[in-house]
Amino acid sequence: MTEENVLGFLSIESGSAHAPYDQIRQGILQAIGDGRLVAGTRLPSVRALAGALGVAVNTVARSYKELEAAGVVATQGRHGTRVLAAGDASAAHLQAAAQVFAQAAQAWGIEGEAALDYVRAALASR
Repeated sequence: MTEENVLGFLSIESGSAHAPYDQIRQGILQAIGDGRLVAGTRLPSVRALAGALGVAVNTVARSYKELEAAGVVATQGRHGTRVLAAGDASAAHLQAAAQVFAQAAQAWGIEGEAALDYVRAALASR
């Protein structure tokens, strides 16, 4: 995928409740989830993406850093930042988090739909 195509789906909404770094992070995650970005795709440099989106370089750097910490991308110095086979890594992290949540809900006596209501509320607040 070319850098121009990668930039095409990202935009920053100035009135959004989400910070610009989070909008970038979420946009990349969504593109990976729906197949617009596949494993091995090289993301634009931090400077190029910041310039294209009209944000500070540190804003994009924070997005990339958080994506790397989540195991979604890998930065390889001069070779850039590339999308990993994120489906597997992301699914594993999410499954582990779901297990922890389920155990906590059970420990507090919260069952089924009531526990899922907490998840829905948390997702809606993002």
